[in-house]
Amino acid sequence: MVQPARQPQGFQLLEQNPRYAIYFVPAEDTNLYRFGASILGYDCYTGEDAHFAGDLEIEPRVWTEMTEDPRRYGFHATLKAPFYLSPSCTEAQLSNAIANFAALARTAPTFKPAIRLLKDFIAIVPRRRQSAIDRLAADCVTLFDAYRAPMSPQERARRVAAGLNAGQISHLDRWGYPYLFEDFRFHMTLTGRISVERRDVVITALEKLFARSCGDTPIAIDQLTLLRQDSPQSRFRVISHAKIGSSIG
Repeated sequence: MVQPARQPQGFQLLEQNPRYAIYFVPAEDTNLYRFGASILGYDCYTGEDAHFAGDLEIEPRVWTEMTEDPRRYGFHATLKAPFYLSPSCTEAQLSNAIANFAALARTAPTFKPAIRLLKDFIAIVPRRRQSAIDRLAADCVTLFDAYRAPMSPQERARRVAAGLNAGQISHLDRWGYPYLFEDFRFHMTLTGRISVERRDVVITALEKLFARSCGDTPIAIDQLTLLRQDSPQSRFRVISHAKIGSSIG
């Protein structure tokens, strides 16, 4: 894989550029993706609003507020957190690098899903931690870091102010994101922050809908997806995806 050299660029100018992210986003024709898009109210393949699930048993206005933050990112699991592109790279180069990496011989990791509370939000997670998923995420963090522009001092200060420990600050300075490797946990976010008194009701509603939509079928992390956010106010949208283990052609 080509490792482009970094070049300095004014941070103020840089932050006017799009941000990119490397996620696992299920294929758009799957029950899993349709479920996730209907929960968040956004389809990151089309860039359009999606109809909310009709039987959430929660007031639509409340649900819209609960999902406001994750809606901006679309239904996904993070493999390489959002970053600005290095000025020495192009979107096409990054997309091609992802396709080449995805085509390397490897088996797509699979997991049995569960809906769980993570701190103060709800997500789909593996029932048990799997080393193959952790390795895939770690590879994405490290191999695609050459395409990332350096973090701005403002972004670093904002992250550090969230109360990071020494290891997380080290990851932030080296890789541009603090929650990596030992702090990484694969998850597909379904809500933003939820108050304590609402958590049980929301988890129960999501478990019912998920069982009806997806059953107990294992989830295969079978593709890498590149998304772009054109401005800080806009939502992320899929621009390319590559099947894991597929051939280039």
